[in-house]
Amino acid sequence: MYLRLRIGFESGGRGLHISTYAVAVQTLRIAVAVVLFSLVGSSDVTRERYRDFSTHHLQRDDQGWAEKTLGTLSLEEKVGQLFMIRLRVGFSGVRNPEYLRLSNSIRKYHIGSLAMSAPPGARLLHNDHRYQTVRLLNRLQAESKLPLLVAGDFEQGVLPSRLFGTTVFPHAMAFGAAGRVDYAEEFGRITAQESRAIGVHWNLFPVADVNSNPANPIIGTRAFGANPEQVGALVAAYIRGARANGMLTTAKHFPGHGNTGTDSHLAVARVDEDLKVLRTVDLPPFRRAIEAEVDAVMTAHIRVPALDPDPNLVATTSPAIVTDLLKNELGFKGIVVTDALDMAGLTRLYGGNVGRAAVDAFTAGNDVLTMPADLDASYRAVLDAVRTGEISRQRLDASVLKILQAKASLGLHKARLVDVAAISRLVGSPANVATGQRISDDSITLVRDNGKLLPLRRGASVKNTVLLHQRWGQDRHTVLVIVICDNVRAEDGRVLEREIRARMPDAKVVYVDPRVARGRADDVLEAVDQARAVVVAVYIVPSAARSRKLGRGGKHPASLPDSTSALFERILGRATEKTAVLAMGNPYLTDDFPAIQNYICTFSNVTVSEISAARALFGEIPMPGQMPVNLSSVRVQTPRGSRPAQVANLRLP
Repeated sequence: MYLRLRIGFESGGRGLHISTYAVAVQTLRIAVAVVLFSLVGSSDVTRERYRDFSTHHLQRDDQGWAEKTLGTLSLEEKVGQLFMIRLRVGFSGVRNPEYLRLSNSIRKYHIGSLAMSAPPGARLLHNDHRYQTVRLLNRLQAESKLPLLVAGDFEQGVLPSRLFGTTVFPHAMAFGAAGRVDYAEEFGRITAQESRAIGVHWNLFPVADVNSNPANPIIGTRAFGANPEQVGALVAAYIRGARANGMLTTAKHFPGHGNTGTDSHLAVARVDEDLKVLRTVDLPPFRRAIEAEVDAVMTAHIRVPALDPDPNLVATTSPAIVTDLLKNELGFKGIVVTDALDMAGLTRLYGGNVGRAAVDAFTAGNDVLTMPADLDASYRAVLDAVRTGEISRQRLDASVLKILQAKASLGLHKARLVDVAAISRLVGSPANVATGQRISDDSITLVRDNGKLLPLRRGASVKNTVLLHQRWGQDRHTVLVIVICDNVRAEDGRVLEREIRARMPDAKVVYVDPRVARGRADDVLEAVDQARAVVVAVYIVPSAARSRKLGRGGKHPASLPDSTSALFERILGRATEKTAVLAMGNPYLTDDFPAIQNYICTFSNVTVSEISAARALFGEIPMPGQMPVNLSSVRVQTPRGSRPAQVANLRLP
């Protein structure tokens, strides 16, 4: 294969046109890299291109690469460095529309950062196709003039773990229940190591919000808890662990999204706290994050009248909140990054002028503009604002320099590619997987126990699979497991079922979602009457998708839908003494269902939490967790074999 390169000459060919030559050399470099990827794949490129994953650490730009590079960039390239756009995992092939979109956008808009995201239920890829996303990420890196910063929203470790074979951790609130700062530091360490192995440099975590509002539809179990001191300690520990292993970190969502009742993905959320509460509850975890040298702070699309009374501004677009409070008062010098600019909590304020949101966010003090609703409109709006002087060249250079310095601190100016062949060795090690499971086990919290049911006894040896439309027999010695979830076709409950059946093969398991709850209620209740014990696993975890679905029906997204709520109430009404309730996510169920007598919280719906729940049900592990949030109808009691419960009690190893 031959590459033809034309270089223009001036004065009849007597003098080489230097600028044309530079462009040509750059074009040749990119072309060669693309050809190499096309012919042999990223894993076969010479190993000198790869970072040594055993020595990852953040470093100073001693060579001044960032400042030198800044001086070479055009205005258009500088503006492009401000933008972070979405990279979806799970697609494959350079002809895939998603890849073509990314490649074209990076080239056209000189993009500086990518945000890796996984749609729910991203399929598992096997063998040579398993790391296709990473191979394509390598290719995007090779095509880009400057190294790309790649971020991930890895709130339970590197996701999707099915795709990358990475370690699974429970939601942050489980760490609050376990109450050990060394667990949070291990969480940061392992996530950093595994993230860097797949080419992700920057985690948009930890959540520094204090979940003081039980009705919060979008923070919930993503927060460490409701105690500012505990949240701050765990946030700082996570940052230490991640940064020591070469990963940038982000404290979010400034100035605190915990006390809201609205999902900012869907509408403009509001925090109606006075300054005293803000300074004693919401801001302390961010102070701890800054003290721990967090690399970035993410701003929230929330109104905070006590900090900025302007009804047309959210925190993201408020100079009073971003510049005056975060930068000047709290002294934060790192990267300020917006929450996704395509969220309705922001776009609803801008009508048909979504590009203006990017300008207002930047002038408020943000450095990185994340996932704009309209990339072209946003890019052009910022570019025009610089050209007209609304945004000064000095302000633009200051933000771009921060971004380039972050890239240099990661060593991306020296090597930006990932050794795909090494991924399986570097992620999901038995020791790391065991750590994730141990943390989950130690977070399990026994909130109520009537002394009549737990632990469950192992049952018979004959497997009996029962579907909703079938009738159960008159065997009163079986255990009935009812999985209440949002969608019976999703993965919620599958690992829990497997774990329970491994201990009790004749357990009967039924899945219920809002679509089938009313029609199958009589069958379920008949089975409840016949069973000697009932386990109800309730899966409620915060997500924008859940908010959209339940919000349209007039139901609060942090609660059960009407149909499954009514069925659950009837189950408790006739069998509460012999029913154990597993809160696989939202721990606030007892506020809506005070009749619960046997109540176990896992604070999470991931696989390790399902395994821990089964172990706890059968008495294989103690339940030492301590409730990290306040439940209005529950007096937290002392679990058997554990310490006295105390909200937000921190324990050292």
